Amino acid sequence: LCSSSSSNTYRDFPLGCVPFGFGSSRLQSRSTHSPSGHHRGAEVKMVKFVADPSCQAKMHQYQIVGRAAPTPKNPVPKIYRMRLFAKNTVLAKSRFWYFMKKLNKAKKSGGELLAVNELFDKGPTKVKNYGIWLRYESRTNTHNMYKEFRDVTINGAVSQMYSEMAGRHRAHPNTIQIINTATLKASECKREHILEMHDSKLKYPVIRKMPLVSKKLRNTFTAKRPTTFVR
Repeated sequence: LCSSSSSNTYRDFPLGCVPFGFGSSRLQSRSTHSPSGHHRGAEVKMVKFVADPSCQAKMHQYQIVGRAAPTPKNPVPKIYRMRLFAKNTVLAKSRFWYFMKKLNKAKKSGGELLAVNELFDKGPTKVKNYGIWLRYESRTNTHNMYKEFRDVTINGAVSQMYSEMAGRHRAHPNTIQIINTATLKASECKREHILEMHDSKLKYPVIRKMPLVSKKLRNTFTAKRPTTFVR
């Protein structure tokens, strides 16, 4: 979300986008030599997979305020305020100048930042319904989309959205623009996978571990199925 102000009034723009990183696994190679000194070939040893932190980084919400640099022709330029989602402040600033260049041709070299603040949720321990309006570019066209998620914070909901867009729609993260986000009441939700969680009588089986039967009492076939949950 973006807004501009010359004094104390703000004008909203449907903008917002987050780049995303990708990780890779690692292979450890080792070459061995025989006692006679001859090379026996390179052996590739598989090590335990370690996820790249860039794949697991959580989205953060930032508010960035900036403007184009004052010039003799325009000594008091408009001030723009944007609400962006990014993994860190570096990427948030990058997206800010990306949209500033589209709005008024202001670049990082010809502009200045007035404030960079991270925004936090008031109740990060309560599950809420979030609605996200977004725009993304596919291989053929540009599409508008509305999605709903359940999470304790808006950052978690946005993280879910990027994962779902990559998996279901093959959308590249750089092509996704978040138009708006909102916290929804139960009556405002539309998606089935969200509505089914609003049942007041919703119950889940409590899974528990069954004690291991001794070898002398084990049978290949039994008369009844084992109970693996608490009634």
